[in-house]
Amino acid sequence: MYAIIQSGSGQYKVSEGGSVRMERVAGLAAGAQVEFDKVLLLAGDGGTKVGTPFIAGAKVVGEIVADVKGKKLVHVKYRRRKASRVKKGHRQQYVDVKIKQIVAP
Repeated sequence: MYAIIQSGSGQYKVSEGGSVRMERVAGLAAGAQVEFDKVLLLAGDGGTKVGTPFIAGAKVVGEIVADVKGKKLVHVKYRRRKASRVKKGHRQQYVDVKIKQIVAP
C-alpha cells in the first residue's frame, strides 16, 4: 500500500516502512511523531482511492529521524558596465521522515 501526501508545497509518494526527505516541518525535532492528514491518493490491494482534493479520514503517521541540510546553492548576479556584482547563497533545510503507518478511512 502506498499514499501520496501533501506537506507544505510538495507532494510525496510514501509507503509503510519507507522513508522520505521533505521540506522541514516547523517546530518539530528529531524523534517527534508527525501526522499528515492531507492525503491525496491511497493505492493498495483494495484498489485506488483518489481524493477531491483530500481523502476524508485518511492520514499517514511518521517519525522524524533527522534534520538535514541540502547542498549550498550559489547565485551570482552580474551587470555589465555597472560595477555591480552580487553573490548570494542558499542552503535548504530538510527532514528525513520514516513512515510508520498509513491509516485508511
